Amino acid sequence: MPKVHLLDYVAGNVRSLVNAIEKVGYEVEWIKSPSEVQNAEKLILPGVGHFGHCLSQLSEGGYLAPIREHIESGKPFMGICVGLQALFSGSEEDPSVPGLGLIPTRMQKFDDSDKSVPHIGWNSAKNTSSADSKPQSFYGLKPSSKYYYVHSYAAPYQRGVLESQGWTVATATYGQEEFIGAIGRGNIFATQFHPEKSGQAGLRTIKAFLDGQQFQPLDEKETKNVDGLTRRVIACLDVRANDAGDLVVTKGDQYDVREKSGVDAGGQVRNLGKPVDMAKKYYEQGADEVTFLNITSFRNCPLADTPMLEILRRTSESVFVPLTIGGGIRDTVDTDGTTVSALDVAKMYFKSGADKVSIGSEAVIAAEEYYAAGEKLSGKTAIETISGAYGKQAVVVSVDPKRVYVSKPEDTAHHTIKTAYPNAAGEEFCWYQCTIKGGRETRDMDVWQLVKAVEAMGAGEILLNSIDKDGSKSGFDLELINDVKAAIKIPVIASSGAGKPADFADVFKNTTTDAALGAGMFHRGEYTVAEVKDYLEQSGFLVRHFESAT
Repeated sequence: MPKVHLLDYVAGNVRSLVNAIEKVGYEVEWIKSPSEVQNAEKLILPGVGHFGHCLSQLSEGGYLAPIREHIESGKPFMGICVGLQALFSGSEEDPSVPGLGLIPTRMQKFDDSDKSVPHIGWNSAKNTSSADSKPQSFYGLKPSSKYYYVHSYAAPYQRGVLESQGWTVATATYGQEEFIGAIGRGNIFATQFHPEKSGQAGLRTIKAFLDGQQFQPLDEKETKNVDGLTRRVIACLDVRANDAGDLVVTKGDQYDVREKSGVDAGGQVRNLGKPVDMAKKYYEQGADEVTFLNITSFRNCPLADTPMLEILRRTSESVFVPLTIGGGIRDTVDTDGTTVSALDVAKMYFKSGADKVSIGSEAVIAAEEYYAAGEKLSGKTAIETISGAYGKQAVVVSVDPKRVYVSKPEDTAHHTIKTAYPNAAGEEFCWYQCTIKGGRETRDMDVWQLVKAVEAMGAGEILLNSIDKDGSKSGFDLELINDVKAAIKIPVIASSGAGKPADFADVFKNTTTDAALGAGMFHRGEYTVAEVKDYLEQSGFLVRHFESAT
């Protein structure tokens, strides 16, 4: 196979990029030192996380000059995410660190007054020049396709400015802000989105770059575009070992995953399928992300041999959307007595194909310590260390609150809401109490306290579960979701209670949630992800559908 050189200069999930490159017929060769850059014919520079950290790493490693020489020589160069941002003069994220300066524009942070930041999800990349000429794809980009973005800083688009300098630009809109989603000139091509996580649309873009297909005509059906961020539908798979030791996807009723009746009665772990096969099925149905929640401790298994690592490796070979892994992301002691930090545990998962890690009970404990210290950050929590190394977009905090009713707000020191659903005693106020250990243990902390604390620590997203709604098929807890959205600026994923497609339309219509997650309704075959997407589209919501390879 023809080769492409990849420069892995910062921590991040590069396995999926390697898989994507190999999927389109190329072999990856790693750049391990600055002197090896000159040997590269096609060079790809990926990146995740903090602009200043990434550019400093490049500078300290001696890579900036060789990269510049590669570009100036006319050899093909592609930048992804921070790899795109590196081409610009600088970024508000770290004004003291300069970029390569090939594009005289600075990255700016998204305005969070009217939307969640980071910008996470599937958005457009439309060629700005196509409106003035015959429609054409720019490195495989199509107005009818959506691409996966995850970033807090972007290059604002000013119509005609960069085009007058010979650049071809593709843009996306988030809220009222139009920004650069992809850009290219001559041998240079860069994307703010992650093509390796953008399904078939992203694979097409990678192949077009590697094949040197800069411009191609578009069919009329491919030119239709509805700009903006789509509604994300996420498939969640609870994974645990069954009694035979095999990893299976299961689903609990109020967190109890053992059968109670039927042919599989007798206390057997509920087996709904194999994790890799089911993840691929949901990907092909159009799932925007896939989340694995590991609910087996694997206490006697060395961390390097944890079965979930192999699940991620195998899944990332055929599932080209973001993968999140939750469970066990904490400081731990390996079977040989070695202490392993949460950061190193996360690193193993990222190297195996994960894009995000989900932290649960440990986040509650960290929040308690945060408030006990007078709302001061320690710099040592799993959230802080992982987001510091990989970027806040890589850290999801999974929250498991439950309702506690009171007669009036003064009856508790916690943040309350007036609910439209009083309890049997007629109490009209409630607060949401945080829990740990899968909902089995309550803590003296409300959901506002928790989400505000983890946002301050650097979490990039909240996975908002509901103990009361879990397994109910009665729809999401809309009051809980709106309450949490009012407390923070980072995105929220609504979870727990989905039983039918209308529940997804309901949560997107009546809350400002950024995504919604389903599990049991998909696992049991009651509805497919595609059916949920179709229902949402018929209800007037913008969604992304799965693109086939043809």
